[in-house]
Amino acid sequence: MLDLPTALVSTEAEEAGRVLERNKIYAEICNAKIDSEYFEEKMVQTISGAAKTKEVQCETITVAEKGMMVTSWDLDNSLEASETEPAQTEELRAPAGKSSKSPSAEEHSQAVPSARANLQQDLVVMERILMENIFQPKLALYRQIPVLIEPVVTSEPEEEAEEDEEEKEEEKQEETSDPNQRPAEGAGASLEQLWSYRCDLTSGHSVSSMACNKVNPDLIAVGYREFVSQDQKKGLACCWSLKNPMWPERIFRCDHGVTAVDFSLASPNLLAVGMANGCVAIYDVRSPKDTALLDSSASLNKHKGPVWQLRWVEQDRGDKRERLMCISGDGRMTQWFIQQRLDCFDVMKIKRTESGKKKLPGERERKSEGPISQEAAGMCFDFHPEDTDIFLAGTEEGHIHCCSCSGKEQILGTYRGHKGPVYKVAWNPSSTDTFLSCSADWSILLWHRHCHTPLLTFTSVTAFVHDIKWAPQSAFIFAAVNDRRVEIWDLSVSIFQPVLSCAASPEGNLSSLLFARNAECLLLGDSCGQVGVWQLHNLAVPSTE
Repeated sequence: MLDLPTALVSTEAEEAGRVLERNKIYAEICNAKIDSEYFEEKMVQTISGAAKTKEVQCETITVAEKGMMVTSWDLDNSLEASETEPAQTEELRAPAGKSSKSPSAEEHSQAVPSARANLQQDLVVMERILMENIFQPKLALYRQIPVLIEPVVTSEPEEEAEEDEEEKEEEKQEETSDPNQRPAEGAGASLEQLWSYRCDLTSGHSVSSMACNKVNPDLIAVGYREFVSQDQKKGLACCWSLKNPMWPERIFRCDHGVTAVDFSLASPNLLAVGMANGCVAIYDVRSPKDTALLDSSASLNKHKGPVWQLRWVEQDRGDKRERLMCISGDGRMTQWFIQQRLDCFDVMKIKRTESGKKKLPGERERKSEGPISQEAAGMCFDFHPEDTDIFLAGTEEGHIHCCSCSGKEQILGTYRGHKGPVYKVAWNPSSTDTFLSCSADWSILLWHRHCHTPLLTFTSVTAFVHDIKWAPQSAFIFAAVNDRRVEIWDLSVSIFQPVLSCAASPEGNLSSLLFARNAECLLLGDSCGQVGVWQLHNLAVPSTE
């Protein structure tokens, strides 16, 4: 409806008096402004807008309550975001007289990978926190610190709480009666498995070698190889850490099976890897990339056989300058130097030795073998703990050579005692004139440096002995692994039987072992790709502080 108010009022209306009075006042004001130069009389039409009323029908507004949990780091992140936003807006604002520019596509493309990397790093930290919570009791035993037990807060009556306490005490008694749990003090030497380094990636591979980082003992390098129908497949070199026992920190994929690994002392981030095809590669464990810094694929002097062992050796006692030494199945002992490329020179070539048998009457002298069979395959080596110029080299024909890196005579003496390939040799770290050797002839021999016949022979089972290691700072205790069991020998207790013999790998055969440098634990690798961490109990091993 249109409603326009009228401009006329009847003289009989109630408000007629008030309208006449207002008109009289308006006429007097106008008469008073006739002589003013700022006043001019004109006719003006004023249109009064129509007042309209509009009604709208809508749905009722629904109200819902929602809540969320805010942590301290959320508050910190929001505070940092609020501080950075004004700075970003100021950069985007253009000063007076200049046009503003929007962020380019390149800046956005650079921001996305950085955000993805930050997210990945945050997930890694979160994963480590979860792993430490899950493995906290085992890690505490490894560190030999008390296990943290979270208090249980309940609102049950006192009688029910007492019943729960009695049930917990019974469970503790059952756990202590379990033979697989930690043994009581005063019992014999025993092993307790804490955890295993394994994942789907290492399944089906065989552990060939292990090495502990010289600076960070919690970091372990493990080499893996795989043999199926005598065909060599690709290998792995993984770096495991206590921070995450379920997935390696670094994974280096190699084209051939990994046969040897070792960390550098002068540069603890460098990891040397030997492979089954004779190639040697050096990786940087600080880099997230899995490509090698250097490799010997372009070297003319590279090995023609598997690199069975390699090690970073100090130039002199206490000198941090190092040399990378390798021994291979092609009969060569080499020293590698790192420049723009990785190359080597021969320290010595291991020649085949005569059998030492006396010639029978009437027996003709055998003709010399062809040039291809003149060199004996090298299997292992170990440098003297005090004189880094002297080293032992074990061969496939069962001999051990005492050699020198300098001088005209490289072979100082030969130790004959094994009937099969020598898999490992190890100097005694405390009594430096004695060393151990193990072989495929099922035996472990104890030698003296100046005696070319073995002092003692240790044989407990009919199986290949793959690896031996002296206990840290011990002149009497050593460990050995064969296909079936791990053995701990204490020469101060018995020279006839090991103080401990345990089947530590029910799923596969044991292949290598390593003493932990910062704990009384033993690391055992097997043919299934697992590295078990076992704690030694009631064994008189000096602490390695």
